Amino acid sequence: MIEFLSKLDGPIELGLLYALMALGVYITFRILDFPDLTVDGSFTMGGAIAAILITNGVSPWLATLGAFTGGMLAGACTGLLHTKGKINGLLSGIIMMIALYSINMRILDKPNVSLSGENTIFSTLDPILLMAVIVIVGKLLLDAFFRTDLGLSLRATGDNKRMIRSFGVNTDTTTMLGLSLSNGLVALSGAAVAQQSSFADIGAGIGMIVIGLASVIIGEAILGTGSVFRTTAAVIMGSIIYRIVVSAAYEIEWLEASDLKLITAVIVIIALVVPTIRRSMKQRSHARKRSAQLLAQGKTKGGAL
Repeated sequence: MIEFLSKLDGPIELGLLYALMALGVYITFRILDFPDLTVDGSFTMGGAIAAILITNGVSPWLATLGAFTGGMLAGACTGLLHTKGKINGLLSGIIMMIALYSINMRILDKPNVSLSGENTIFSTLDPILLMAVIVIVGKLLLDAFFRTDLGLSLRATGDNKRMIRSFGVNTDTTTMLGLSLSNGLVALSGAAVAQQSSFADIGAGIGMIVIGLASVIIGEAILGTGSVFRTTAAVIMGSIIYRIVVSAAYEIEWLEASDLKLITAVIVIIALVVPTIRRSMKQRSHARKRSAQLLAQGKTKGGAL
């Protein structure tokens, strides 16, 4: 146990690196209620843009900003397909995910690009400390944005499009904004991961949507939901907890690195099923108590008669 606790630095660092991606997934799946599969492609795009810019002498901070911009453009394209092209949301994300594979290959010009020996945002700063600052600042800015009129309109778009349209809000615009912001954060996470691992790979984004959902679900299951401030904090904690659980699973001797996707699937299933079982047990308990109260009242009335 002590040995495992001493290894927590790695999972915490990874949790913070992927927390921005989890926040992006939270925006589309929870706030917009939009099943956006662009994530797998925009995550890779973020790493690809950052890697190419850095290897060509661009400041790593500007390269990271460029990755964020690229992700926003990818999200905007998905939004255009859905809002202007009238294509189903799920299908729009799938189309962009497929298109981004070729685009990312064009950006990288080969399956992977090494950043070994290059200056990155982590060259002079501790990764955990730097990512903690970036994630906290990003979270607070996101919280502040969702309190503005535009942010409230975006949240209302996911809750009830017809109602918010009656107030004169253009839901196409808010949908595109949400998708752009979401994929910008995902690409930012991809850029950070590429710089931390010292390489960008064409397959880096495979399965990111599932990992993002796992982080959101785990965070909500443990910390619950309520205000935006609490929920975004839960998503960040969910990302860290997910990485700790995966790290703990690797301590099991018969599990291998290739089992990561299976572990992720099991974690998501547990995170989804446990709250449902709890609600069911509470409902049954409440029903039994109510039945006992009614029975007691009936006996009391019968005795009085």
